[in-house]
Amino acid sequence: MSFFKKLFGNKEVVREVKERTILSIEVGDIVEYDLEDYQVVGKLTYNSHGYEWIAYQLQHPDKTIWLSAEMDDELNVGIYQKVTLKLQEPLPKELTYNGKTYYFDESGVARVNGEGRGRNVNNMECKYFGYCDEEEEEFLSVEIWGTEVEVSHGYEIEEFEIKIIAGQ
Repeated sequence: MSFFKKLFGNKEVVREVKERTILSIEVGDIVEYDLEDYQVVGKLTYNSHGYEWIAYQLQHPDKTIWLSAEMDDELNVGIYQKVTLKLQEPLPKELTYNGKTYYFDESGVARVNGEGRGRNVNNMECKYFGYCDEEEEEFLSVEIWGTEVEVSHGYEIEEFEIKIIAGQ
């Protein structure tokens, strides 16, 4: 028996490699998008009458973005970034951001399960509103948490544009 086995024992640590998909990303994972690496620091799972979608908070030293994922008839993936747009209820049917008009598409109320930095909204409800541009290529997402209104601008991406490295 070798010296090191006597000293440290014969314990072999076998780490299971966890495969990730867009729908199974966890806080602590690394996501590569657009040649940048981001750490997943928060995860919000929304549920509106049994329909679920996920938003992952991705942190880079220079910025924070959100990766959204939902399985509808097919997988829809998007990148969103918070923007400043002064809004209050009732929300209008059209919004203008950066000179572009966005049209009301959907709204509802969702219960949210939060992890990581999102744990502060765990088990809360938010009102959500979706807007899209005329070409349905860009989107505005509006969330109302009590009296706080948050607006994000986003666009769809393809699943292959994301690379996921499991954190643990």
